[in-house]
Amino acid sequence: MNSPLPLHQSHSSTASSSQTAAPPSSEPSLLPGVNILLEGPAGTGKTYQIGSLVETGVEVFFLGLEAGIESLVGYFSDPPRSCEPPPNLHWHTLQLAMPGGFGKMAENAKLIANSTYAALCKVQDFTRAQNNPFERMLSVMNNFRDQRTGKEYGPVDSWGPDRCIVIDGLTGLGDFAMAMQVGMRPVKDKPDYMVSQDTISRFIKYCCDGCKCHFVLIAHIEREVDEAQGGSKIYPSAPGQKLGPKLPSMFSDTILTVRRGAEWSWSTGDPMADLKTRNLSVSEKIEPGFAQIISKWKSRGGRLSPNVRV
Repeated sequence: MNSPLPLHQSHSSTASSSQTAAPPSSEPSLLPGVNILLEGPAGTGKTYQIGSLVETGVEVFFLGLEAGIESLVGYFSDPPRSCEPPPNLHWHTLQLAMPGGFGKMAENAKLIANSTYAALCKVQDFTRAQNNPFERMLSVMNNFRDQRTGKEYGPVDSWGPDRCIVIDGLTGLGDFAMAMQVGMRPVKDKPDYMVSQDTISRFIKYCCDGCKCHFVLIAHIEREVDEAQGGSKIYPSAPGQKLGPKLPSMFSDTILTVRRGAEWSWSTGDPMADLKTRNLSVSEKIEPGFAQIISKWKSRGGRLSPNVRV
């Protein structure tokens, strides 16, 4: 499959030297990679700031499950950089397939218009196993193929902290898990949400605990009931109401992306959101950028080396 984005620009001679991947250390890393949950509303620079991670020298593998890779490419192609993305950025995008296209959607619309709710609850999509997007996503995780170059990089869980897997994002992950469970069935029951939540939770926990590379998950947000302290809080948007509040604790840093007018920032201290940090200060206004996270990780013994000492 060819790259979804044509890259015709030549690499600018004025591009920052920080965009070139740093050579790995001969010493093994004392630490595995960091796990970052980057959450926020649309338009707050979540995908765009992955460019700053590329500039640290970490080899970044971007798995796009939602529209938005043009924002990451734009980090480099737009002024002031005006260059091609560096060679340490790789990507693979997946779309939620719609078998049959608009014709199948028309059939479903006719079915819904001519059926009772009770009848719709009994509808089953027996073709969903042949159109399983979650399985396709896991196949990429088991052997990441860069759509930019066609090169394969093997399973993500074999990588060290020279590399980072970025998943954009949690909403797409939820759509993929739900499509695996119900296919085109128009009615989703509580057990469907429970299965989807468990599938996503297991996957994210393995990415955090079972992989030694850096891991970044990009997520939208929504307000949910805070069952521990009452009231409501901002949590990552996930299927159902139970999964979102469980996710922040899995990560080393849960960061809220913020835009006020034309000013972008990160927050680790907003009292209305469930946030945490191990690599940043606790503040409601932090300059966006991954360099500060990687710098803190390195100061504690992390090294850009494929060998991890555990």
